This record gives sequence, structure tokens and C-alpha cells, in this order.
Amino acid sequence: MSGESEVFKRLTAKLRDAGVEFHHTHHDPVYTSAEAAKVRGSTLHSGAKALIVKGGDDFLMVVMPADLSLDSNTLRKHLHVRRLRFATKEEVLSMAGLTSGSIPPFGSLFGLPTLCDERLAENESINFNAGSHTESLQISYADYVRCESPEIARVAK
Repeated sequence: MSGESEVFKRLTAKLRDAGVEFHHTHHDPVYTSAEAAKVRGSTLHSGAKALIVKGGDDFLMVVMPADLSLDSNTLRKHLHVRRLRFATKEEVLSMAGLTSGSIPPFGSLFGLPTLCDERLAENESINFNAGSHTESLQISYADYVRCESPEIARVAK
């Protein structure tokens, strides 16, 4: 089983176990947040963009609306670290078994703490790639927070 299908299977099992209703869409491959929003018929702001970053000595997942970008200075201050960088393609593949752009916003699937920008809460439901560039899920924001229990902060701009 590929890393993509394994992550999709683990993610949907996690959601089912938590009693989370989700809508699954299979679509043509998408590689940008804008392409994903278009194929899903959703707003860019409802896209839950998941980034793996290294703050100091530790990796974590940062989740934010897809129309925003990471505010590195704010995140560095929030984490109380001097060094912050994005995980390399090799590190992402090693940790998640996935390529960038296909990672679902659940750091818990990969043993990573999850930090979610507070503005994702502006969406009743969120959309995200579910372990591949051709599979998307939509769930309520409330269910996302209940299931993942991310730390909530303002770290995007």
C-alpha cells in the first residue's frame, strides 16, 4: 500500500472513530491551494493548508486558511524559538510518507503537535487534501477541533 493510500485509510478511520461526518471527493490532481478550491467548488479561505515546520529543535504542523501565509516572526515568538524553517521535501516524505500539498491537517497522524491559525474558525466547514493530490475531504471546523485538538493561535498573515 502506498504512503498516500495508507494515510487516507488512517485519516478516514480516525474520523469515523471520532464520529466525524465527512464528504469525500475524488478529483483530478491539484498542486496549489487555488486549484484545489476550484476543483472542490469551495472558497480558498476554507482550505486547511497544512505545513510542517521546524521550530528550534522540534517539528510541528501549522494549519491555516489557504488564502493566508505563515507569519514566521509571529510563529517564532509564539514558540519561543530563534530558528524556524520549513521541513525539506525529504523530511516531509520521511515523517509523513507524502509530498507537500497532499498532507491533511492532522499532525497527530504523524506524531506531530498541531498548531491551527485562529482564522480557520471563520469557516463552518473546512476542506483539505486527504493524503494525495486527488482526494479531498470536507468536515466541519468544530469536528476538526474536537478530533485533532490543535493549539489555536494567530500565526498567519
